[in-house]
Amino acid sequence: MSTYFQGVTNNKQMKIRTGIGYDVHQLVEGREFWLGGVKIKHDKGSLGHSDGDALIHAICDALFGAANMNDIGYHFPDTSSEYKGIAGKILLRRTVNLLKEKKYKISNIDSIVVLQAPKIKDYINEMKTAIAGAAQIDIDDISIKATTTEKLGFAGRKEGVAAYANVLIYKNL
Repeated sequence: MSTYFQGVTNNKQMKIRTGIGYDVHQLVEGREFWLGGVKIKHDKGSLGHSDGDALIHAICDALFGAANMNDIGYHFPDTSSEYKGIAGKILLRRTVNLLKEKKYKISNIDSIVVLQAPKIKDYINEMKTAIAGAAQIDIDDISIKATTTEKLGFAGRKEGVAAYANVLIYKNL
């Protein structure tokens, strides 16, 4: 259900929508580890048709969901050679451009990365900068949190990475 409210500063009605995204990738030797548009130093990387950037893929899915535009696989199928090895930042920029065609703007992105290793706290500001550039929003409108699973499950066994994203988008009516 969409929500409408009267803007306080511009006296215009706005349509607000939220979306949630999730992505997971197996970690394997011989691949680079890209997360949030940043190459992370690690002995394993994400297995995927593209660069395997679970965080950006989750953000794209959240944005597509919020705008009722299907999902990342619909727009950028892993059966297409066009997307083989493509950088997540490129997919995010294309996602944002598709949202702009429907007149949506991003208010904020909130995300969680689930990963036992490597620790990513030292990369978070760089990831926020990369995502802000690709999404064409202010760095202060992006939250990235990291957690482990206390060695439980595939993430705890260092077999994979998962990411969740929640977004708020809006457009003036």
